[in-house]
Amino acid sequence: MPSRKLESEDELEDFVRGCTFLGTGGGGAPEEGLKLLKKEFENGREIKWTDVSEIDDDAWTVSPFLMGSIAPKTEEIKNKMKKLGLREPKYERKLIEALKMLEEYTGREIDVIVAVEIGGANTPGPLAAAANLHKIIVDGDYAGRAIPEIPQTTPYLKDKPMWPITSVDEWGDKTVIKEAINYEMAERIGKLISAAAFGLVGDAGFLMKGKNMKEVLVAGTLTESLGIGKKIREARESGRNPVRAIVDEISGWLLFKGTVIKKEWEDKEGYYWGTHKLKGMGEFEGREFKYWFKNENHISWMDGKPYVTSPDIFSAVDVETGEPKINPSITEGDKLAIIGMKGREQFKTVKGLEILGPKHFGFDIDYTPIEKIMG
Repeated sequence: MPSRKLESEDELEDFVRGCTFLGTGGGGAPEEGLKLLKKEFENGREIKWTDVSEIDDDAWTVSPFLMGSIAPKTEEIKNKMKKLGLREPKYERKLIEALKMLEEYTGREIDVIVAVEIGGANTPGPLAAAANLHKIIVDGDYAGRAIPEIPQTTPYLKDKPMWPITSVDEWGDKTVIKEAINYEMAERIGKLISAAAFGLVGDAGFLMKGKNMKEVLVAGTLTESLGIGKKIREARESGRNPVRAIVDEISGWLLFKGTVIKKEWEDKEGYYWGTHKLKGMGEFEGREFKYWFKNENHISWMDGKPYVTSPDIFSAVDVETGEPKINPSITEGDKLAIIGMKGREQFKTVKGLEILGPKHFGFDIDYTPIEKIMG
């Protein structure tokens, strides 16, 4: 029996909203995730997930995921795409095609789908694929948030292989990464494939038995996402403060409130890099907050001093509505609240900090747990 089934469009929206919050500024566009779920829902398919305790140890599990930059496309890029014949998309549902391709390539029937990360598109995508293909999806993922690099996942921490990987872009190009010497090279090859397609490609990998999946799953994160999104909606409907509702739901902290006064970004190496600088408002009047992202939010500074960093989680939401914001949608003049919460314990180990701590991203900053920073 599934541990949870989404019964209405409100619940679909709640789920995507919560996923977007845990996506920490990345994880794909929520409007895309919602569109995928609504299509399956409107076609009468069940949108549901199953508790990990109900998964058979011998079941084959796999993760479909999107890889590539989420940066907006410039006119120069659009013109280059036209010259290469990239005009009419062939595949709307790239993840489904990648899953089918992996089954065909390996000769194994996939029983269970596992989300690699939590994000506004990158979790609804696997959930919609599971509904479409009538497969089980487990309540959990391999990161507990959105991450920019595939090694920043729990299978990496436990030395589980992620290959073979099948890759399908929207134009119809198909690729198999049969084997890689390590996660870093698998990531590099995958990013180059996505860069060739000028955006996100659908991949499928992390093929493993249920017993091995259970060793690395960050359990319960789909249910957690639904809870966060529902709290935001209910707070708005009842006239309560949605920002406070989020903080209470996640046992987190309000890190800052302010107006975006400067945004800098670039599309580089298949990632969306940049910084947002905020001027304080309300109780934060006269203070300044800045944060750096590589697809997702990772490093922050309060009044010029290092503040909350990955692997802890911090997300930007609209200061009035509590609606989570992804980094490409944030513009100068936006009024945001920055909300922080504890990161997943799996990434607070030596190996976890090596791959998701500040120094991994090139900053000479020692990781300090958010609960210590906030007292």
